Amino acid sequence: MTEPLIRDISDTARWVAVYRARETDRPDAVFRDPFARALAGERGERIAKSLSDDNMEWAVVARTYAFDRLLAKEIEKGADLVVNLAAGLDARPYRLDLPPSLRWVEVDLPEILEYKAGILADETPKCVLERVPVDLANYDARRGLFNELGRRASRAVVMTEGLVIYLMPEEVGALARDLAAQPTFDRWIVDIVSPGLLVMINERAGSLVRQAGAPFLFAPHEGPAFFESCGWRVLGVRSLLKTAASLKRLPIFLRMMAMLPEGSQPGSRPWSGACLLERV
Repeated sequence: MTEPLIRDISDTARWVAVYRARETDRPDAVFRDPFARALAGERGERIAKSLSDDNMEWAVVARTYAFDRLLAKEIEKGADLVVNLAAGLDARPYRLDLPPSLRWVEVDLPEILEYKAGILADETPKCVLERVPVDLANYDARRGLFNELGRRASRAVVMTEGLVIYLMPEEVGALARDLAAQPTFDRWIVDIVSPGLLVMINERAGSLVRQAGAPFLFAPHEGPAFFESCGWRVLGVRSLLKTAASLKRLPIFLRMMAMLPEGSQPGSRPWSGACLLERV
């Protein structure tokens, strides 16, 4: 049988890395990720080529930029630990200007962490980096890890970039509550999409990720307010559409849409955003 293009959820990290590599190649790049092309590999290039979609590329660039900026501000405010859940092929510990004393923990499945460690074996991270192989679907394992990390930090910021879209609402709620149970997990940066956008991305790429056992699922009707019943307060939201417009990365046909005002509950409208949450 022919091997599927996207074999599992880890291959989506290779796919996304291609868009970071393409942005890095631009003379006017809004961020630089010199490791992205090697991390994406040949498979990542094939996936991106087969799913050629301007909407995916600008959204990844805007999301990466938004997460970079939100994270930098939290570190400036005194965060001493970054917990990157489902870290995939993220190279921020290597490419960002970080305090050497900052501790950074990457959590993901063993295979993707081993692959990344091999690609970056000759590189030196800018901070104290630790990789922890844990299946986040294992409630006991993740709670044990969160308890351990919580004791090691005075003020931690959690990142889940491109993760929650693959979870059911009840799974996202359980993860949110597990994170909120840690007094030192002060901030959480997470991205979400609206139900309207979920329909669109499922039409374009849903069949491939479903075949890989990783369907797109989470798109709360209430938007970022979903997290308010799970121990978190919304401090800020960055629309990825408006971020991409400000970076001059939007396709022409979307530029007028970016000028329209946005409500707090996107609902059926295509919308995605990077949210900064505070533990309450």
